[in-house]
Amino acid sequence: MSLRVELRKKVRKRRQQLSSTQQLTASEQLAERLSEHPKFQQASKIALYLANDAELSLTPLIQWCWQQQKHVYLPVLHPFSLGNLLFLEYKKSTPMKKNVFGILEPKLDVTKVCPLEQLDIICTPLVAFDETGARLGMGGGFYDRTLANWQQHNLYPIGLAHDCQLVDRVPTQSWDVPLPEIITPAQSFSFI
Repeated sequence: MSLRVELRKKVRKRRQQLSSTQQLTASEQLAERLSEHPKFQQASKIALYLANDAELSLTPLIQWCWQQQKHVYLPVLHPFSLGNLLFLEYKKSTPMKKNVFGILEPKLDVTKVCPLEQLDIICTPLVAFDETGARLGMGGGFYDRTLANWQQHNLYPIGLAHDCQLVDRVPTQSWDVPLPEIITPAQSFSFI
């Protein structure tokens, strides 16, 4: 088994062993931390995600964004460009459906798509990360493709994770896009 596959399995298990109380506390702490983040305070269009597979829940953060009149966008699997993401506006009334991975996403409505260059922040889920900013995703490369030229789009990516997802070293590949910042409920790691 490759190091990346082994690491994914190990850290996903670690994350899945968190109790529902630990999950809730972590998501509330993360929302509090991000609500004080200067980039979040200045942003008006923020791409988030709905938690899957024991990922850190962003529900309290989404609620905070809505209270602050910020526009929230969720990733949607691109219907024609396989392996790529679109970001659609997400409101309480947004019709949702499960994608091929069983993850809830907004039903495709081209009038609700936000081009990357119009997003202020894009928050990415991850499986594992290290103190150099290397992140390991689920293996589909969706966020690596999306963030390949993030500096040209004037958007700021932030990786979000549970504290237990920090590892000594993430084995990287040439296509892996390092993040400028990764935030957990207890810590912030800046790499710029």
